[in-house]
Amino acid sequence: MQVEFENTAIAFESKSTPELQRAYWLFKMLSAKWMVNTGKFLTKLGFALHLPIQGIIKATLFKQFVGGESIEDCEPTIQQLWKYHIGTILDYSVEGKNDEKSFDASLHEILRTFDKASGDERIPFCVFKVTGLARQELLEKLSQATPLTQEESEEWENVKKRVETICLKAFSTRQPVFIDAEETWIQPAIDQLAWEMMLKHNHRQIIIYNTIQLYRHDRLEYLKNLHYQAKQHGIKIGLKLVRGAYLEKERSRAVSLNYPDPIQPDKSATDRDFDAALKYCIQNIEDIAFCAGSHNEASAQFLVHLMQSKNIPSNHPHVWFAQLLGMSDHISFNLAKAGYNVAKYVPYGPVKEVVPYLIRRAEENTSVKGQTGRELSLITQELKRRSRN
Repeated sequence: MQVEFENTAIAFESKSTPELQRAYWLFKMLSAKWMVNTGKFLTKLGFALHLPIQGIIKATLFKQFVGGESIEDCEPTIQQLWKYHIGTILDYSVEGKNDEKSFDASLHEILRTFDKASGDERIPFCVFKVTGLARQELLEKLSQATPLTQEESEEWENVKKRVETICLKAFSTRQPVFIDAEETWIQPAIDQLAWEMMLKHNHRQIIIYNTIQLYRHDRLEYLKNLHYQAKQHGIKIGLKLVRGAYLEKERSRAVSLNYPDPIQPDKSATDRDFDAALKYCIQNIEDIAFCAGSHNEASAQFLVHLMQSKNIPSNHPHVWFAQLLGMSDHISFNLAKAGYNVAKYVPYGPVKEVVPYLIRRAEENTSVKGQTGRELSLITQELKRRSRN
């Protein structure tokens, strides 16, 4: 039995007609690459010149893709999503900081998301990025096995303490946590941290989840090796499966530094490995809990069919679907209506600090083939349906 992703009445039940109209014009703008590039330039210029542009950002991109400036601001979004049986993943989306004071401030804020989530069934997962707690240059040296200076070794100890503090909080509150994936040149250090935390905390319950980007041609094998190692150590693994977020940056760097491209040769290869990863996780459902973080209808439908073919209940605690706030509501809301476990990533943070995240969302909607067109067509379909009723 298929989930009807074309059902726009369910997909947009939570949205008023004015909200849908606003989303339509926003996605219309995002469909024009020149407009996104111009907006990116003007936003950076506006902040540099201290122009009053925060109001414009807050009324457009921020309103569509962000839950608020603080955890407290996100409460209406959390309530609204839960009304339709969709969980919230609070994502502190402040990026680009590079000093110990900022890393400690990020740690404090991430811990606050656990305080909010603890005992609240509306918030099934917490999440963090290691680059919110460590310098990229340090992670790159570790990933390349380059010897650290004494000062860098001390810095790395501080990073590990921050990660351990978060994961201990996750364990003590029984609140599962996603460790986000990042660029290939820093990912080995992140993978090692995630593995060490799984060894500590994933014995009786799956608390720590690492993220696998399947647009990398080596990640399906990594998943299988990780599962093998986990069985050897008597633990279970948590995984968030995504296609990937840094394609253009990865390809450009590989060319400029003359090393083999780590990315799949084409989208069909990415799709093949993503679905193969879903199948592997379902086949090993007792050992692996996973979240399919995808905006791809075909993969969502594929996972639904896999679960049905194995007689796995739609609400099995080891299987989740997730999408970003403001995107692919036709997938999220229709899956939730059909009884599947669904959550939305809900980013939050001060407007100016969240701008890098918003720019990435804008660029993603422009570059991912068919993404914006699909959003526009579904919104148009729903607006027409409402005008007839």
